[in-house]
Amino acid sequence: MKVDLHLHSTASDGRFSPEALVCLAASSGLGIMAITDHDSVEGIAPALLAAKDFPSLKVIPGVELSANTLEDEIHILGYFIDYHDLELVNTLQKLRNSRRTRAQKMVEKLANLGIYIDWEHVQELAGGGSMGRPHIAQAMVKRGYVLSVKEAFLKYIGRGGAAYVERERITPVQAVKLVTKSGGLPVLAHPANINHLEQALSQLQRVGLVGIEVYYDGYAPKVVKYLASLAHKYRLIACGGSDFHGIEGNDETPIGGANVPFECIEQLLSLAKHGMADLLVGSSG
Repeated sequence: MKVDLHLHSTASDGRFSPEALVCLAASSGLGIMAITDHDSVEGIAPALLAAKDFPSLKVIPGVELSANTLEDEIHILGYFIDYHDLELVNTLQKLRNSRRTRAQKMVEKLANLGIYIDWEHVQELAGGGSMGRPHIAQAMVKRGYVLSVKEAFLKYIGRGGAAYVERERITPVQAVKLVTKSGGLPVLAHPANINHLEQALSQLQRVGLVGIEVYYDGYAPKVVKYLASLAHKYRLIACGGSDFHGIEGNDETPIGGANVPFECIEQLLSLAKHGMADLLVGSSG
């Protein structure tokens, strides 16, 4: 059974609506998917509803929380969350407000660099969802300032870029605790470029981290092997996903393209004790 535990919809910075994302996942042969929008759970309910039309596909409610240390931007995935949890919902709203403020400042910085993109266009691209840098990058591509979203990040809006702006974030420890308080299972996202990774794993495991993304968008076999060894060393579940957004065409790992072992789901289910995990188990037969 094909598994993809890292997918984005228009509830954050993905191209496809939650309903369309479910349809794409089903047509791609997925058996289990997780919808993990940035700082948003708004896509979960429509995705779960849409999945009723595809009995062979099960949807895990998830989220991707943005956090940071002094050196790194660190993302925490949360699986099987209670997406109605008030503390989670309120915190996500604050994070989304911070995203919007940062985006406005980035547009201003770009203008000072002679790169003029329309703020209204950025808002249209976000479509009411959680605003992110990919929306700004898409606007830059549209105006011809860069050839791709990747180029926009590398030259301008990525960390250290000429138009980069920090924003309010929670710490990785706070992110892990927020997921666990909402009944979810926290997993460290795309960890290969995190400084002092083992130190981070040790710290986060103590507060509830259960997994690490090993099988991820474009990771070379030697990177996968290294991350798998860390998962074994720290007794973490080796998870993974494509991080599909639908905005980079053939340059993007397709849905289900990260080759996540089904063992990952079995281990996550063994830890999950209630809520959506029970529904998933109950519907699998």
